[in-house]
Amino acid sequence: MKGSFFRSLLLRKPPERILEEAGLGIEVEEKPKLKRQLRAMDLIFFGIGAIVGAGIFSVIGTAAGGDLAHGRLPAGPGVIISFIIAAAISGLSALCYAEMTSMLPISGSAYTYAYASLGEFFAWLIGWNLILEYAVGNTAVAISWGDYLESLLRSMGINLPAFLTNNPGTIKLSTDIMLGTPHLFGVPILTSDHLMNYLTKFTQHLEIWWSAPQIFGYPIVFDLLAVLIVAIVTWIIITGIRESSTFNNVMVFIKLLVLGFFVIVGAFFVNPDNFKPFMPYGWKGVFNAAAIIFFAYIGFDALSTVSEETVEPQKNLPIGIIGSLVATTIIYIIVSLVLIGIVPYSEMSHVADPLALAFEKLGLNWGALIVSIGALVATTSVLLVFQLGQPRIFMVMARDGLLPPKFAEIHPKYGTPLFASIVTGLIVGIPAAFMDIATVAELTNIGTLFAFLMVSAAVIILRYKNPDVPRGYKVPFFPWLPILSMLASFWLMLQLPTITWVRFLIWSLAGLIIYFAYSYRHSKLRRLEADA
Repeated sequence: MKGSFFRSLLLRKPPERILEEAGLGIEVEEKPKLKRQLRAMDLIFFGIGAIVGAGIFSVIGTAAGGDLAHGRLPAGPGVIISFIIAAAISGLSALCYAEMTSMLPISGSAYTYAYASLGEFFAWLIGWNLILEYAVGNTAVAISWGDYLESLLRSMGINLPAFLTNNPGTIKLSTDIMLGTPHLFGVPILTSDHLMNYLTKFTQHLEIWWSAPQIFGYPIVFDLLAVLIVAIVTWIIITGIRESSTFNNVMVFIKLLVLGFFVIVGAFFVNPDNFKPFMPYGWKGVFNAAAIIFFAYIGFDALSTVSEETVEPQKNLPIGIIGSLVATTIIYIIVSLVLIGIVPYSEMSHVADPLALAFEKLGLNWGALIVSIGALVATTSVLLVFQLGQPRIFMVMARDGLLPPKFAEIHPKYGTPLFASIVTGLIVGIPAAFMDIATVAELTNIGTLFAFLMVSAAVIILRYKNPDVPRGYKVPFFPWLPILSMLASFWLMLQLPTITWVRFLIWSLAGLIIYFAYSYRHSKLRRLEADA
């Protein structure tokens, strides 16, 4: 009995059955389906939309300038090599995703690949943790978007009420100053300046609470801007995949124009002396920066969630995944070359908007404004692509019986998973209104790396267990490249703080409770096996 229970947890869903149930093999009963309208260029633009965001507009400053107070060595001009290294590591996972999407062009992404290779238990676990990458990650993006817009409006002389641009998660005594102070036996040594900064911040937070309107004696403080952008993006993805693609294409075109503007104008002010020394802290600084920059490439995997809306997915999905990664790597390298040439790397530590800083140093404040608008647009496209992906993962899980069937319903007019999209909007929007970005962002990275690791493992398992299933693309240097991809993902997971691992395990435990309370008993695959 015990052996039978454990065997049932590892039931694999054969690739042939997955393709058949998705209508890619023998036709199943007629129901509203997702509409196949995306081609290779649409997918590349989706990939650029998901990848080119905070990585180039923000993270590049931290990677180049470092943070010696927290042990992060600066890469200096060598950050260019860091981008190449990070792209190579991301490329390992991208190649694995490319094979899996060409073999199983299903919108379930890593969840589907795990179901076919590792079994239902692992499929649920990866599906549950994909929420960290898509929904929870988008909460952080929405909060960041609200901060960008509020800062942009303030620079234009438009000041919104503080209780509508903050959230309770950030209305607290920050630990940032504490982390930056000298320590003696682990105890921070506070100077008068530190205490004054604490008091100033604490007073500002109290003023926000006191000035906020109240309901039943409780102050109403929430991030309205973050909620608004989630609502707008949710509405766009509900209206149809073509509408979502068109909106994304416009956003990507604008941000590429902004980056092109930065490169062309900035190239006239490049100082070659800023590239000396090229690697001030040697390869250690370069690798340190690569670990940070790696997360700037996350997003290509979201393309796998629109598999069922792609024309000739076996051919176009690998092109979209690999093409978007190559394009963004070229963009990152060119922009970082110009940025380093304008601003010495030592001046970019702790700078949230290094591109805008570059123009401010040149006295081109109008250029800094354009770059800030570009950052806002870039964040919008990232939000759109990830907001598009999560409902489709819910949809596929519901088709397997692991979530209520309502999540699998496709709107007959729009051709999108309406209910799943609305639920995703609520999952993203409500926390964005009340939580702080640091708590939310920490979980995103580990969930993504866990997915990368599982997909790489799926490539190896399915090559041996289902060698005859057609693949539009195959990972080269098999099995060494997928193994290297697994090791790289696990190594990066080990670089994350202990608290992130603790939260990851708690999140996974919550998912297991839901699995055994509902999904295990409603699994369609388990019922088919029981009836056989």
